[in-house]
Amino acid sequence: MDKGQLSLRFKNFAENECRGSSKLYEFLSLSISDDDQILELCAEAQDGQPVPNLLFGAVHYLLLNGKEHILKEYYPSITRNPRKIKEAFFHFKSFCEIYKNEIVVILKNKLVQTNEVRRCAYLYPIFCYIYGRVEKPLSLVEIGTSAGLQLLWDKYSYSYGTNETYGDTYSNVHITSEIRGDKIPLFLQQNPPIASKIGLDIHTNDLRNSEDYLWLKGLIWPEHQERLDLFESAVKMMRENPVELVEGDGVALLTNVVKKLPKGTAICIFHTHVANQMPEESRYELVEKIKEIGSTNDVFHIYNNMWDRNLHLDYYIKGVEHRGIIGETDGHGRWFEWNLD
Repeated sequence: MDKGQLSLRFKNFAENECRGSSKLYEFLSLSISDDDQILELCAEAQDGQPVPNLLFGAVHYLLLNGKEHILKEYYPSITRNPRKIKEAFFHFKSFCEIYKNEIVVILKNKLVQTNEVRRCAYLYPIFCYIYGRVEKPLSLVEIGTSAGLQLLWDKYSYSYGTNETYGDTYSNVHITSEIRGDKIPLFLQQNPPIASKIGLDIHTNDLRNSEDYLWLKGLIWPEHQERLDLFESAVKMMRENPVELVEGDGVALLTNVVKKLPKGTAICIFHTHVANQMPEESRYELVEKIKEIGSTNDVFHIYNNMWDRNLHLDYYIKGVEHRGIIGETDGHGRWFEWNLD
């Protein structure tokens, strides 16, 4: 990727992702988009990775890991009274120059694998909807699972702007979100029964490993204390309720994984904000594999960022194909639309 493309990525990241969510990252992204040295550094990133997230994650990770620099005084995640951001880029660039070698190693070897727990706010009603369609226990397969925190959606509680609480109402992990639009999903009185859970990823993150744990923290934006609190609560839940995670190419592994799932279940294959990192041929391969699985099984495919930004639910019941668009979602799960009947 050349500097022009990288520059455009940072401008789009500032305007479409950061605005209204992170003043620090918005300011830094716009500054980086005009800085040849930082853009040249970003060219070291792996193909297919969302470069702004990867760079900011690398710097945040190093700061959290104890690297000494005045830059940390601009990060609300590190200091209680952060400095005003107008001089942040000068110090950001200085940090990147001093720790260039460490940053390059991260750009070449780490993946953006944010375990955004709040995305479970829209996964939960989808799984309720699926169970309402087939009334079978669910077999969950997550592609791009990272540390598997979204596979624990049945262990969390949820509320959507009312006094009602859904999911596991005794859970210590409580997720709030806003439902936009005229339609409201059907929430079950009890969680759908789960037959099995398995997560697949090129690199699975072990939350017992301090490096993996700190990398996932580094991917959380500095101002997002609520995201960090949810992450910490979910990490504790995972340690108490571990799930099976398998390292490898999720698309390549899928057929054999499905063969080992419990019989008579609804197979739910899902991935959020992952497909944009897949090569295009892998996306088509995944669709074909799910179609093949659907010829002999009830299978549901939940995904976004594959062909567009919408959240999709495609499925096969008794071999018949159905396609649906649930709607747009906030990248961090703060709100979502619901368009299913």
